[in-house]
Amino acid sequence: MSDYLLELHDIEAGYGRAALVLRGLTVKVPAGSVVCLVGPNGAGKSTVLKVASGLLAPRSGSIVVDGEDVTGRGPQQMLASGLAHVLQGHSVFREMTVEENVMLGAFTVRDKATVAERVAFVRSLFPIVGERWKQLAGLLSGGQQKQVEFARSLMVSPKVVLLDEPSMGLDPKTTATVFDQVARMRDAGIAVLLVEQNARRALETADVGCVLDLGRVHISGPAPELLADPQLSALYLGGRPSDPAPAASVPTTNPSRNR
Repeated sequence: MSDYLLELHDIEAGYGRAALVLRGLTVKVPAGSVVCLVGPNGAGKSTVLKVASGLLAPRSGSIVVDGEDVTGRGPQQMLASGLAHVLQGHSVFREMTVEENVMLGAFTVRDKATVAERVAFVRSLFPIVGERWKQLAGLLSGGQQKQVEFARSLMVSPKVVLLDEPSMGLDPKTTATVFDQVARMRDAGIAVLLVEQNARRALETADVGCVLDLGRVHISGPAPELLADPQLSALYLGGRPSDPAPAASVPTTNPSRNR
């Protein structure tokens, strides 16, 4: 069995006849880890998630989930393989209750006992979901709605959750809460592949960071090392330039981390 739950190998992908967006990209997600993709606009971060979830077929390369090659499968098949994709922005149905929104995530699960177990799990993992269970989702704040989306994605017991810009449009306090929930998923044993424009905050949560540039992984390694690199900070994280320092170039592995 592979040490990684999700492996994207030498992926090339693009839209229509336009130039390639991803050019030989390789990313690996270990079990029980948060892997964060950061980089400038246009680097291909969201495209990585679309390829992984089957929304965009790669032109070349392979996708492996828990040792099984799933290259070329569509979104429903990728979901069945264990990949749940939480899209950018808010995707809750505002006129439906929190319960109804969450239960939509279990529409493919036929066993009632399994559904009940998943409901109990997500309500305990995201307390606000349990507290607002019978309320209309449209009455919740943006950060609370995002937790409903997280809960819905977990109803199929995914192997990896793909999160695309979960902090988009949220204020700093709410953003902190959302990343706390990402950490809670990781601590519950759920692997996460995260795309985030707020690079510094994302790397503070992640175990492994991958910096994308021009459709490739420019550098990868343990997230704390990437945060500590002054040149990387100046180029990609909004930090201030400093004296030249060697960039981290640690291969993507499953680093130990105090939690």
